[in-house]
Amino acid sequence: MSVTHKRVEEALERLALPDGGTLISRDMIRALTLQAGEGVNGLAKVSFVIEAPSPAIAQHMEPLRRAAEAAVLALDGVGSVSVALTAHGPAAKSAATPGATLSAPGLKIGGHPKPQAGPIKPKGVSRILAVASGKGGVGKSTVSANLAVALARQGRRVGLLDADIYGPSQPRMMGVSGRPASPDGTVIEPLRAHGVTIMSIGFMVPEDKAVVWRGPMLMGALQQMLGQVNWGELDVLIVDLPPGTGDVQLTLCTKSELSGAIVVSTPQDVALIDARKALDMFKTLKTPVLGLIENMSFFTCPDCGGVHHIFGHGGVASEAKSLGLPLLGALPIDLETRLAGDAGTPVALGEGPVSEAYAQIARGLVAGGMA
Repeated sequence: MSVTHKRVEEALERLALPDGGTLISRDMIRALTLQAGEGVNGLAKVSFVIEAPSPAIAQHMEPLRRAAEAAVLALDGVGSVSVALTAHGPAAKSAATPGATLSAPGLKIGGHPKPQAGPIKPKGVSRILAVASGKGGVGKSTVSANLAVALARQGRRVGLLDADIYGPSQPRMMGVSGRPASPDGTVIEPLRAHGVTIMSIGFMVPEDKAVVWRGPMLMGALQQMLGQVNWGELDVLIVDLPPGTGDVQLTLCTKSELSGAIVVSTPQDVALIDARKALDMFKTLKTPVLGLIENMSFFTCPDCGGVHHIFGHGGVASEAKSLGLPLLGALPIDLETRLAGDAGTPVALGEGPVSEAYAQIARGLVAGGMA
């Protein structure tokens, strides 16, 4: 018997919620997709998202998520099931505290940078790889998170530093929360998720609070997150840079032993104009650019299978060719990527075309000795 949306929904309809109703009757299922022949032994792969009414409720729904996964996996013709859990609305906020304080008396992130004897390279970290963009909104943070996960799945020891101080998004995208500790008041212990070691200013500032800092505080924060974090033994530390060509980029390129940079852009001209500025910045600062990634390259219609180039076609590939740089990959725009990022389970964790696209980029970086 072939797998259909109706059969999957019927299986989920049998799972009753503690406060009444079902996942179907309460309209909590999102992005239900079936991929025939892409699962185990040629069977179908089913994926969907359970959207809870609030983050507080979502914290207690993991048993239901597992039950839903098992119910669908039991259907004839299903080879694998991927179920993500997300919540409608923002996560619960804690009371604001001045600055970005760790769980250690007297230790804060931010402040004027301290004198350095030379460029910073964290102990045990083999390579530092920056992911940059000329402008915001091109998916640089999404690429950073998924590339980190894809490299970890290739067996690499990976760290992820969220250097976007004004707009940190990695805590949400990687599905990790909590305040890093500092037992000795000097060394900061990072957090971990999906096989990746993570540090972000977002762990220390409430999600709805702005970081209102001048340039020197940004530079001091980056210096601390590079030099005072116990990154451990890493093959590669990925740094998710903010958009533009400002203080954070300048500090990273001049005050750390940066191995190289990857520039992310969408195909449209307005994005490429700013991507060229980022490329020129790295050239000026004598930082090697390892290649370009074209994000939101195309959209595949889930109904008809047609491919649409929403933001234009081939712009990044043409730019890479003209500069003599490799095009590391072309990533699609799709709903699954957005839902997975909001749920804290990067799409690179699963299976399917988007995950494979990230895996291919990761394999290329590893094969080229860049990660």
